[in-house]
Amino acid sequence: MNAPGTGATPEKPTPEKLIQLASGFAPLIVGAAVQHRVFDLLEQGPKTLEQVASESGASLRGIRAVMNALIGLKLLRKDDAGRYALTPESAAFLVRGKPQFLGALFGDVQVKWRATAAETGRWRMWLDINDVVRAGKPAAPVNLEQHGGEYFKGFVEALFATNYRAARTLAEALGIAHKEKPVRVLDLAAGSGVWGIALARESPRVTVTAVDWPSVLEITKTVARRCGLLHRFQFVAGDLLSADFGVGHDISILGHILHTEGATRSQALLKRAFAALAPGGIIAIADFLVNEDRTGPPLALMWAVNMLVQTEEGDTFSFGEIGGWLRDAGFENPRPLENPGPSPLILAKKPEE
Repeated sequence: MNAPGTGATPEKPTPEKLIQLASGFAPLIVGAAVQHRVFDLLEQGPKTLEQVASESGASLRGIRAVMNALIGLKLLRKDDAGRYALTPESAAFLVRGKPQFLGALFGDVQVKWRATAAETGRWRMWLDINDVVRAGKPAAPVNLEQHGGEYFKGFVEALFATNYRAARTLAEALGIAHKEKPVRVLDLAAGSGVWGIALARESPRVTVTAVDWPSVLEITKTVARRCGLLHRFQFVAGDLLSADFGVGHDISILGHILHTEGATRSQALLKRAFAALAPGGIIAIADFLVNEDRTGPPLALMWAVNMLVQTEEGDTFSFGEIGGWLRDAGFENPRPLENPGPSPLILAKKPEE
């Protein structure tokens, strides 16, 4: 039904804008760029990432994440040769020495964050963004269990609502409710358990193997129990590159995990997932996807900076990159599946024997 008075079909609401607002990354990203003289250096003319990293003294990884996010914020642009340049707005207001320079405002934002942010808060690592951009790595990466176990345990349950509609979309796309045979689901980095739970709610034939760090699996068990589905779960504690996934699964799900792993670990993880699937099995990946030239969308570009701040090698990737990794791992026909969440799904199939 059309929206009253518009003649247009209303779009389904998604949580993307609220996630972006709740994150509050943008002022800190701009502040880090001001701190590292990104706008000042580009005032001299278009430059490559390598040139800006060299002239600013910052790491290439840090500069890449920040400058790509600034493209998403419409404060930088990129030409066909891959060189970055100022926009009229950044040229007028973010170059030191210009009469209307507003860069100091973003330094003030960082000071206010430091003064008001709880040191145990989820975003506390963003207080060190200037140092991380310079070094290229955080002091305590959350993709390592010794730092990340308790960190993720503290908020993964809250992500259940964010991902539930996307998980239901996946269940419908895979026709789970109509399966006549048992369906074995491998939920990697299970977190709240939302992906396995959504599929298990569709059919009593679904069983789920949930893999995550021991402290996070405590939350998975709690949520599965609350949903009356604990008896259909089994739990495997450990790191994604060493835990025993078992074999013969029909579906493997990687819900928002590749961005924390980075390219090398992600490719290794996809190969492990391939080995754990039965012939004809399906892999489903949910993640924030950037476009192929890394000029959008804004949330995915800003999330890459979040991964810079929080992980050793994390990043956000394009469909083309992940599709290539899937093919290299042995999967066929990588394809996107649109869903109402903040990111699309990617599906691919293990060939039949």
